[in-house]
Amino acid sequence: MTAPVQCSLDRGSPGPILTRAMVATIVAACGAMVGFYLLLSVVPLYVADGSGSGSGAGAAGVVTGALMVSTVAAEVAVPALTARFGYRAVFVLGLVLLGAPTMALAWSAAVPLVVGVCLMRGAGLGIVMVVGTALAAELVPAERRGEGLGLYGAAVGVPGILGLPLGLWMSEHLGYTAVFAIATACCMGALGAAIALPTNRPAPSGARGGVLGGLRTGALARPAVTFAGCTLAAGVVVTFLPLAVSSSELTLVTIAMLVQSATTPAAGWWAGHFGDRHGHARLFGPSIAAVAIGVALLARPADPVTVLVGAAVFGAGFGVAQNVTQSLMFERVGPHDFGRVSALWNLAFDAGMGIGAVGVGVVIGATGYPAGFLGTGALVLAGLVLVAVDRRGETVDAPPARTPLPPA
Repeated sequence: MTAPVQCSLDRGSPGPILTRAMVATIVAACGAMVGFYLLLSVVPLYVADGSGSGSGAGAAGVVTGALMVSTVAAEVAVPALTARFGYRAVFVLGLVLLGAPTMALAWSAAVPLVVGVCLMRGAGLGIVMVVGTALAAELVPAERRGEGLGLYGAAVGVPGILGLPLGLWMSEHLGYTAVFAIATACCMGALGAAIALPTNRPAPSGARGGVLGGLRTGALARPAVTFAGCTLAAGVVVTFLPLAVSSSELTLVTIAMLVQSATTPAAGWWAGHFGDRHGHARLFGPSIAAVAIGVALLARPADPVTVLVGAAVFGAGFGVAQNVTQSLMFERVGPHDFGRVSALWNLAFDAGMGIGAVGVGVVIGATGYPAGFLGTGALVLAGLVLVAVDRRGETVDAPPARTPLPPA
């Protein structure tokens, strides 16, 4: 194992993206995210199977919501924790919380037990996501930050490509306990890579109001709130698409999840490369429109072609939206605020998913799945209003954007 590496924040000239520190960050984060994605759609299905047909959708929404609520709560605290204990120590804590409680799920599908496990796992997820994103932003040259964030997003998206469909497949063919055991092993195994993470303690942000104070700044709030609408749709898709499709068509859900999971990181990496050269704001509106159209297409769960096309469009839009909102927010602050921006962006990510799982779950219980998907698409599309305001207000309350790289 290599010795601990210190972050290098020299931005004098564009340099390589894949430094030792960046590779260590990617490997550790990937291990954690395999454990997360394997269970993302499996746990709601597990609880729904054990709750009876009358309350399955509601129980599934509650456990996903619990995961996201604790994730959000942890994300708010991460910048202060890293300033006190350093990146590596806090990341290790996140891995332990994400992995260690998982095997308790094998004991029972009772909602209180599953909610308790999800609360602990959510806290670990919040830590891993905030620390990983902040490091990815710090470890690459400013002129290549969009591409670096895209590469990091693509790398940690690979577990989603494999984990979402594989978790569903394994739950059907190997049983839930096998999925829980493998997810635990992945998270705990990532501790080996975490030893090589940078040990820096970033300077505390001097901004008023902490993480949530960023919502007072329009240049940060607009991308964050708009992206939360996209993640609301993601929460609906991962929680309710497996339930909306007939149980005899679980293979269709597995393929759709694979399509969505594959297009998301690929689109995000492309968006970072494009944005560094032509400006990230150009892709803001199109990405939101694609997310809305994609989730609306899923309102026909009985049509396999429509489901697969919807999954592809949704995945592409979601990947571009991830990179665009991250890049815009990071380029509007200085390095001392990277931790706060990372926490705010990840908070938007997980708050949106939680609201989608719980809030839309209540609506779906009354209206059915097609109306729930269509309503979600309309809600996402409303975010184009904030996109239009952002383009007009960017020069008012945000620092000047850096000069884009010339086209390759």
